[in-house]
Parts: sequence; C-alpha cells; structure tokens
Amino acid sequence: MPVIPYTPIDIQDPRELVASIRSRRGGALLNLDRMLLHSPAFATGWNGFLGTVRNDLNLPPKLRELAICIVAILNRAEYELIQHSPEFLKAGGTRAQLDALQRISSSTRQSSLFDTTELAVIQLSIEMTQSVQVSEATMHTVKAELKSDQNLVELIGVIATYNMVSRYLVALGIEPE
Repeated sequence: MPVIPYTPIDIQDPRELVASIRSRRGGALLNLDRMLLHSPAFATGWNGFLGTVRNDLNLPPKLRELAICIVAILNRAEYELIQHSPEFLKAGGTRAQLDALQRISSSTRQSSLFDTTELAVIQLSIEMTQSVQVSEATMHTVKAELKSDQNLVELIGVIATYNMVSRYLVALGIEPE
C-alpha cells in the first residue's frame, strides 16, 4: 500500500515531462512515475539520471541487470525485481539463474549456473548492499574480471543507483502494476 496516493494516471502537467516519460514508456506511466511526479524537479532529475544508467553505459547489459536483480532481492524490492527480471532475461540471463538468485546464499555464489564474472558481480552486489564496505578480495576479483576501470566504475554506480531505487520504492510502498 503506497504511503501517499499516486498522481492521477491521466496527469498532463508538467506537459513536457509527462510526455517525455510516456514516450520512454510506450505511452504508459508506471506507478513509480506517478509517485515521482509529486515532485516534477525530482522526476526530471531521476529520469535523466536513470535513463543514462539504463541506456548509455559501456557495462554489458546482462551484468547491469544481474546486479539490479540482486539488489532488488536483497532489499525485498518486489517492484524492482518485477521490472528487471525480464530485462535480465532479454540480456542473456536464464530462468535458472533468476531462480538461483531468489535463494542467494554461499552456495549460489559458487553455482555452476554463473560464470566467474557473474559470480564476482554477485559478490560485489551483496557486499555493497548488505554492508556497504567491499572486501579487498572481492574488489580485486571484480577488477580482474571486468578488465576495465570504466566497467568497474559503472558497475559500482549501477549497484549504488539501484540501492537508491529500491529504498525509494520500499519506503513509499510503490506497488507493482
């Protein structure tokens, strides 16, 4: 149950912002958008930033979506997981991998379902989400697997960003469509 009501589904103003969001979403406004539109300035910044994170990074989409799904699971952000599970599958993830992520544990982190890069992403996502601090061993492994400073910066940014998103969704009680 949302903490405050969503803005109306037929909201028109601010016209340019609403049109931009609808255009990006194929004409729809998601519940997240309807909550963000309580603050047009915040919605503008959010959509610009998240649009860049989702569309303009060098980081492979499968790794981005893997990290997002892990954050969603760990933070119990159902909305985020519902939105990003299909994106993970489109990016090359498998249903078996998604099922394994639902049971994140030390055995998941050793699973043959994931390659060494994916296992490194899983560990980094867990450490950043649960304790914020990242062990030297994990950072060393992630750096070696990603092979580029740009991908490292972008992966850490994705994990940090989607921790923000999940906290926003959960705190406001934003429900899946």
